[in-house]
Amino acid sequence: MKKHQKHANLSRPKLGNFGRNEWAIIGTPCGNIQQIAHQVTSILSKNFKVGYVDADHKNADTEKEIGKKENPAMDAGANFVYTDKITHHRIDFNAQLDTYQFRSLFNEQDLVLVNGNHFKAQKQIVVIDTRKKDSLERKLERLTDVDLILLEGENEAIFPFLQKHLPEWAEIPILKSTDFPAIADFLLQKMNTTQPPLYGLVLAGGKSQRMGRDKGAIDYHGKAQREYVSDMLQSVCEKVFISCRPEQESTIEAHSEYPTLTDKMLGLGPFGAIVSAFQHNPNAAWLVIACDLPLFDKNTLQHLVDNRNPSKNATAFYNPATKFPEPLITIWEPKSYLTLLQFLVQGYSCPRKVLINSDIALLEAPDVTTLKNVNRPEEYEEVKKELSDS
Repeated sequence: MKKHQKHANLSRPKLGNFGRNEWAIIGTPCGNIQQIAHQVTSILSKNFKVGYVDADHKNADTEKEIGKKENPAMDAGANFVYTDKITHHRIDFNAQLDTYQFRSLFNEQDLVLVNGNHFKAQKQIVVIDTRKKDSLERKLERLTDVDLILLEGENEAIFPFLQKHLPEWAEIPILKSTDFPAIADFLLQKMNTTQPPLYGLVLAGGKSQRMGRDKGAIDYHGKAQREYVSDMLQSVCEKVFISCRPEQESTIEAHSEYPTLTDKMLGLGPFGAIVSAFQHNPNAAWLVIACDLPLFDKNTLQHLVDNRNPSKNATAFYNPATKFPEPLITIWEPKSYLTLLQFLVQGYSCPRKVLINSDIALLEAPDVTTLKNVNRPEEYEEVKKELSDS
């Protein structure tokens, strides 16, 4: 008998307790952890979004007194308070947070540094500091994936208990705890090696009602347009898929070398196709291109890929014809998956609206004519003539 499966077999994003790239700094006093984290942040924050996790070190009575002065609304019983601090924003609220809430809050951060004396993280940076030797020995269970060892002050010897706990300790890089540029460079290299791969998605699931025939099957360049675009994407993507409706799947697969991804969220148009792609693989960035762009070329594609910014939700072209970002020639980063779903639960299924209201990299196309889409027979005739004349 087939084994009963209680829950859907969903692909899960590779996340730690807070984000995709997180390191707990442990083994030294909290003030030193803060100094390391703040110095490294000042270097990396020029190009990346960096989050920090720590605990307040005041005692409860002191915090209560300060809270009365800093946030009287909370003291009066408010459950959630937002404050515009001019240079930044602050949110205070009463809630018990766990991993699921933390991941949502830190979704857009490229890197999260964590005070390992108070919180656990997926990866760790261990500081050799005699002041915290006994404390570190009591917290060995937190050292599950040590990537870096830092030497504090004159300390040079790795504690024997740490050598025993980390059999491959000799292969772990060692730096001085005050060499902040080297620490930042180490983390940068680690993030570069874990950059999400680029997958291609050709949108071919529309019903082509205005055109009167399947736009993905139209031959502009010697083959079906969905195949032509897929061939282009193959040169810059690790994998390429053709997005389609369930009833199209067998027909497309019979005439294509590319696998299909059927739309799991019917009735939502391109928005549903993009979300379905992330459901298939939430750890990849998806380069999405519609099949009704016969003038789209390799030069425009390469420009998009060369200027990809993984720190943003997406990288897209500005379309002068609409005066908005073009969502159907866009690289959607993994962090945009949650953003898309947040718009959906608020009643919006327009990918352009998501781009307009998100932190994205917006590019100018080398040739804006390549952004022109063809939806009607008269537009088809115009483009065919333009292509034949060229």
